[in-house]
Amino acid sequence: MKPKFELTKEKKAGIVKSIKRYFSEERDEEIGDLAAMLMLEFFMEEIGPVFYNLGVEDSHAYVDEKLDDLFGIMK
Repeated sequence: MKPKFELTKEKKAGIVKSIKRYFSEERDEEIGDLAAMLMLEFFMEEIGPVFYNLGVEDSHAYVDEKLDDLFGIMK
């Protein structure tokens, strides 16, 4: 099951603004709100889970390391 990412309306608006700014500054292209929103939805569905899973893996490694530290103080 893929994780479902939920963003507030404000966060979505901020990301859409960032996408539009990227296209304007880096590609010298203007895109509308709809195109930017569709791009955001694509990123959330296709690319978001990759970064989510990396975060889970990093969290697991961190907790494992801390548990090893905890077991290291056993007498």
